[in-house]
Amino acid sequence: MAVRMLELIEHVEDDDDARMLAITGAGSVFCTGFDNGVDPRLVESLAVLSKPTVAIINGDTFDEGLELAMAADIRAAISSARFAITQMKRGAMPHFGATQRLPRLVGAGNALRMMLTGTALGADEAMRIGLVAYLADSRIELAALSGRVAEAILSRAPLAARLVKDAVLKGYDMTLEQGIRLEEDLYALLQTTSDRAEGVRAFLEKRKPLFRGA
Repeated sequence: MAVRMLELIEHVEDDDDARMLAITGAGSVFCTGFDNGVDPRLVESLAVLSKPTVAIINGDTFDEGLELAMAADIRAAISSARFAITQMKRGAMPHFGATQRLPRLVGAGNALRMMLTGTALGADEAMRIGLVAYLADSRIELAALSGRVAEAILSRAPLAARLVKDAVLKGYDMTLEQGIRLEEDLYALLQTTSDRAEGVRAFLEKRKPLFRGA
């Protein structure tokens, strides 16, 4: 499954018709860990995908499963889901990016609490600290909510979405001044695109824009 998922992510990156990627679990859990030997590129390939990504968390999300979910841009979860990093109970430690992504999402204190104690958080607390962006009370509601999120993303200009994501993720490792300069450069680049011209025309003509990703 991990090999197939890696292939899928690479396909989405290369397919101009693919505008975003959503991942979810089967059954009653999202993912509670990986088998030994899973290619470490799996999580990183999701994290660096240039197109928007959403993790639709349909149940418990532990260890490498949480590391995978954190690699997505947006997380929507069912309210019964739990979230935990427990590798240290087995004498191991996270190695798919949790020590870096979790503090960036929830702050160093909350990240250390989760990792050092292995405490499982409920979905309400996960949302409160910023680990999850959306909650739903049932699978039906989660599917409907995820559909609305996807529709909102797909209604935006694809090039603009990719450049916004690029600015945010690369800006993590920059000073504020450097990040603002990056934003200005990407904004200038966007002004040269057909999608930007279409957005202006659609606004003036009071209609929905027809973005083509060019």
